Amino acid sequence: MTEEAAGEETFISHLVELRDRLVKASIGIAIACVALFIWPGPSQVYDLLAAPMVASLPAGSTMIATGVISPFLVPMKVTLLLAFILALPWVFYQLWAFVAPGLYAHEKRLVLPLVISSSLLFIAGVAFCYFLVFGRVFQFIGEFAPSSIAVTPDIENYLDFVMSMCLAFGFTFEVPVAVVILVRMGIVSIEKLKEIRSYVIVGAFVIAAIVTPPDVVSQLALAIPMCLLYELGLIVAPIFARMTRAPEEHA
Repeated sequence: MTEEAAGEETFISHLVELRDRLVKASIGIAIACVALFIWPGPSQVYDLLAAPMVASLPAGSTMIATGVISPFLVPMKVTLLLAFILALPWVFYQLWAFVAPGLYAHEKRLVLPLVISSSLLFIAGVAFCYFLVFGRVFQFIGEFAPSSIAVTPDIENYLDFVMSMCLAFGFTFEVPVAVVILVRMGIVSIEKLKEIRSYVIVGAFVIAAIVTPPDVVSQLALAIPMCLLYELGLIVAPIFARMTRAPEEHA
């Protein structure tokens, strides 16, 4: 077998392995979705997601559906989104299993903790947004609504808002992972990251102003954790760097 043919066969085997991992990840999401359909069900899942909004509405007010199929489609989307979040550790594990065979032993010591921490941090970001941010944001916004306006949010607009906020907080909580990767790959040093701390703080508030509603509560709720998580990354990155050094780097 020629070198070119061997390289082509290796490339095809990698594509087959990638396909298998994607199929397994999709099966994990499908299983989580089916479980949520069985219990508690799409309607209850949406009610859970809508609870912070409903709690902030005036007495007697409810959310509305302006689309014909919205009462059916929106709960389905919410259930699928929650299934993806619940299956995220399994999805990241499949990613790790795909890249692991090509890694050295010291690199594997970095990847697996990052896969686990990435999953947990993303879920923690979504939970932080749901349990601590939504209620305060909706209450803050509701206090500014004139008494002449009937506050009846549309469920599709609410879903878009919730998804964007959850993704923003989920990815924000990945800041320590990004810092660890940048330091371990030698792209930037810890000393340089500490020097640009003030710029990072300003950038955090700019990002928060862009991705969150134009209210102080949600902007602070995103920017402050981002800054704190950046500091956490500065603390954790040197530890990961020492733990995952190659044997020749210890010499």
